[in-house]
Amino acid sequence: MQLTPTSYIVLGLLEAADGEATPYDLKQLMAVSVDNFWSTPHAQVYREPERLAAGGLVTERREETGRRRRFYAIADAGRAALTAWRETAPDDLPELRDAGVLKLFFGADPATVATHQIATHEAKLAEYRELRDNIAGHVPPGQLLALDVGIAHEQAMIDIWTARCLPTSGPRA
Repeated sequence: MQLTPTSYIVLGLLEAADGEATPYDLKQLMAVSVDNFWSTPHAQVYREPERLAAGGLVTERREETGRRRRFYAIADAGRAALTAWRETAPDDLPELRDAGVLKLFFGADPATVATHQIATHEAKLAEYRELRDNIAGHVPPGQLLALDVGIAHEQAMIDIWTARCLPTSGPRA
């Protein structure tokens, strides 16, 4: 079975859930965690648990009454696949998908784009810093380190947009 980044996200979230989760639960978990640095269409997250269940990596339980929701849990084979993936160095190059950079590439005014980008990155930086203050000591070290990477990224983006794209004379608007 070919596993994708979405596969590993689902396996990791199911492991973190420490029990069962519905696809909707997974989407909710993503919104407050992985979505901050790895965007995945929610439709993929809704479909992936069923595919993983067919491959024996997760178990599936369906409600017998009511909405007949499907609940998934990570299986031993899924845990082994997740462990093997974590122990393997990434082989893909990082991907930068930034609409501001795309606009610059095609000739947008750097100062106009920078003003918006700086405000956006400052808001995300404040969100990450507040989150870090609230979760320090309550999450695994890897999750805290991932948040620190996000904080450093947002600060670097603010610094780059400010230094390279804004006029040096006068205060920023």
